[in-house]
Amino acid sequence: MKGFILKLNRAKNEDMVVTILSEHTVDSYYRFYGARHSVLQLGYLIDFEVEQDKANFLPRIRSITHNGFQWLYNREKLMNWHRFISIFEPHFRDVKEIDSFYFYSLLDAAKKWEKQNSRRLIVETFTNILKYEGRINNLSKCVICGSKIENELSLIKGFMPAHPFCSHATAIDKNSIENLFATSSTLLLNDDTVELLSEIALKGF
Repeated sequence: MKGFILKLNRAKNEDMVVTILSEHTVDSYYRFYGARHSVLQLGYLIDFEVEQDKANFLPRIRSITHNGFQWLYNREKLMNWHRFISIFEPHFRDVKEIDSFYFYSLLDAAKKWEKQNSRRLIVETFTNILKYEGRINNLSKCVICGSKIENELSLIKGFMPAHPFCSHATAIDKNSIENLFATSSTLLLNDDTVELLSEIALKGF
């Protein structure tokens, strides 16, 4: 199997519980002496085998190999990836079976991470996932007060729209967000807006 490591928890001694998002599942596995294995790192894409033992409460993983990317050696890109990958474990905490869309969305982003701006990829991937889940909100109404939004808005967690004075958040041009939601592209957004939107995305779904 192949999957992205979403979370690592130290168990007894140097064992670890590893949460992995694979093509069709988000599941937790047990790895004996996992703390000794450098291949077990947050956000890594790994190949692994699953071994079910009825005596254990979790299936075990073995034969682990790391599928590396060149950007792992770029500190800023790695930190952005760590922050981005971290929002998925809470999102799927009570879910085990998932559509392959999520795995391939992360895989596509990881492949582009080296040559493209990681902040823009965070915003675009996050937007695509919201669209896939049917969670793109109508930008004409504030989710806080319920009244109409005119030319400027702010976005809160989950890219939900609000009046800047209701949310006490930075104002953004409404048309630029409409374009983002329509195209899932940050091409027309300046770097400051991308930075702002990526920070909102990193608060989670």
